[in-house]
Amino acid sequence: MSAGSALVSSGPPVASERYGSGSGGGEVWIYRLEEAQLRRQREETAGAGAGAGLLQLFKSVFLPQGFPESVSADYIQYQLWDTAQAFCSSLSGTLATQASLRGVGVGNQEATVAAATATWLLRDGTGMLGRILFAWRKGTKLDSEAKKWRLFADVLNDVAMFMEILAPFFPAFFLLIVCSAGVFKSIVGVAGGATRAALTVHQARRDNMADISAKDGSQETLVNLAGLLVSLLLISLVTENPTLTLLLFSLFTVLHLVSNFKAVRSVVMETFNEARLDVVWQTFVRSGEILTPRDANAKEPVFNWFSGAVPIRLGVKLQELVHSPEELERVTRARQDKRFLIAVDNSCVYVCLLLGASVRDEFESMCQALSLRKLLTQRKKDKHRHWDLVEESKSLLERHFDSFMKSLDETRWETSRNLLDWDEWRIRLKSKSN
Repeated sequence: MSAGSALVSSGPPVASERYGSGSGGGEVWIYRLEEAQLRRQREETAGAGAGAGLLQLFKSVFLPQGFPESVSADYIQYQLWDTAQAFCSSLSGTLATQASLRGVGVGNQEATVAAATATWLLRDGTGMLGRILFAWRKGTKLDSEAKKWRLFADVLNDVAMFMEILAPFFPAFFLLIVCSAGVFKSIVGVAGGATRAALTVHQARRDNMADISAKDGSQETLVNLAGLLVSLLLISLVTENPTLTLLLFSLFTVLHLVSNFKAVRSVVMETFNEARLDVVWQTFVRSGEILTPRDANAKEPVFNWFSGAVPIRLGVKLQELVHSPEELERVTRARQDKRFLIAVDNSCVYVCLLLGASVRDEFESMCQALSLRKLLTQRKKDKHRHWDLVEESKSLLERHFDSFMKSLDETRWETSRNLLDWDEWRIRLKSKSN
């Protein structure tokens, strides 16, 4: 069999093959029988030529194999905005690095290598401690609230770079400022890397997380290379010109934050976290309609770092739920045949899961907790007893939950798993019903 392409195609086609999808501009080849040989010839299509070949090469280098079918529908929009923010961040980082180097004494004949090295080591050391502490305290939140923490990481990164630019103007506090900035950047590394992994899970539609992650790295490297070339031009402009440095940094920061906001807003996740489930559940209770993933993601808050809403704690220890035999008897009687227990006080809603609870039980308990939180918020100034609110939220659940889950099963929402922030405690009640 010859792998070459014939100039004259006289034999009948016996097979054809395509590399990639038709919508993605995949290559199409025809196999023909000619002079007792099987020959392979590329099918001529509109737009074929050197330009199409270069485009295909670019896609194979920087986009996941099987694009666009192998990724989520929001992949391109997210990556374009992510590319824009990475470029702005690269330029801002150049300005911050130049300021840090000037602060540790580069260009100053009176500065010593030992002092500069000590400053750098202290900055790195405090950053390592910050990385460990942040992963310990917030690691479980990064899956369930990937968008919020992705945006948080980029805002904190801009704050850290701004501190590095200002540090040389405060020589007495230079070490404190750069060490604080190092802690912030270490947090950025944890939050940014972890949330990027969570978004990669969402984007991978063929279990191709590694390929998507690798191509994302190639895209980031290309962007950083472009940023490096532009930075070489900027350095000559901003050297010994702090006013221009601050002006350019402000411009790049604004573009960086806008691009990041657009990037996280473009992500349409089909799995439920607390915010998305709250939006969809409250809408269904109010109107009987199920929001699509796109509509719910558009309404999901990403700036609710300090919202002041009553927190919901999931999968807690039993002692956080009840504090006396009377409360235990009441909460177990209220559960009926449910595989969860729920209670509330003025500051928090608590949910305990029983051993053997299913994903559906997790959804059911969370929907009641969301209703309970709304009732508590609405009637906080009234002197309603908490158990009355629990009973009212249970009535709402009984009226709407079954039809809610049935409606979800008919949409694109993922109900076989969720991204709710469950702790690991599970209890067994010593009763005949359990």
